[in-house]
Amino acid sequence: MEDNYRVAPPGFTPAQWQTFNEDGIIFIEDALSEEDIDAYIDAIDRVATTHPKYTQGGYLGMENIVERDKVFAGLIDHSRHVGFAYDLFGELLKLHQSQFFLRPPGGKQYNQWHPDGARALPYGVFSPKLPLQIKIGYWLTGLPREKMGNLVVLPGSHRQQYMDGYDTHKSLPGEKVLCPRKGTMTVMHSSIWHRVEPNESNVVRYNIFIAYCPSWVTPADRFHSSPEWLGTLNREQRIIMRSYSHAYHNAKPPASDFPLFLARETGTETDAGAYQPHVQLHRRKRQTMHEQLSR
Repeated sequence: MEDNYRVAPPGFTPAQWQTFNEDGIIFIEDALSEEDIDAYIDAIDRVATTHPKYTQGGYLGMENIVERDKVFAGLIDHSRHVGFAYDLFGELLKLHQSQFFLRPPGGKQYNQWHPDGARALPYGVFSPKLPLQIKIGYWLTGLPREKMGNLVVLPGSHRQQYMDGYDTHKSLPGEKVLCPRKGTMTVMHSSIWHRVEPNESNVVRYNIFIAYCPSWVTPADRFHSSPEWLGTLNREQRIIMRSYSHAYHNAKPPASDFPLFLARETGTETDAGAYQPHVQLHRRKRQTMHEQLSR
């Protein structure tokens, strides 16, 4: 076993897992330090000013940000949040999408009720118990009141594929307007219905979203990454990007990509007692957190 394999970072606590399944979203306050927040805001400003569509004081949303700045690349496998994704997707964990948003005052940049992911045949059709995508949110701006470009969610709606508010911006019974403190991190189920309010404040809303999925789900913001850029990443980051030259590697990654992480409790690369010794590591099924809890 190589010495540089990492133990899987922390993920869901039992209480967080229960809330995530019930509500479709969890909140972790003070997840980011002031230094972290400043570094991410500086990186957003740095990248934004190079974009041809950027205007001072204007709205901007950018994707595949991990390839645009080394600060964002550090989010691919950041121990602050990647354990939540690993709990769900295990050894086939992939970065699905990375984004930042600048939502300035003006009240014009908002969106309508929608779930993330597939539209005509939602993820829940294929995976009714577990999400096929989770989205990590970094809230770099405090939003103490409504109408500040807030995210609005309908708790528990990740269990329903239809809702009358779809493609509208109307307020619905049971909705929750999120007013996170600066430095809060959210972990959101891909299928929860949500929208964004207009920003009628005098504050620019800064935030970052990092989404994860299984390796065999199509990425949302790229086709392939450049080999030169991949060469700047560490082992786990390169694996999680899943930029394969052979298409079938998305379903059956190469042997060199196993293990992605070592087990938290035991520090081992395999599940004990599941296979005969002759079975190679990359051919062994490893249990996810959900499977372990269901035993």
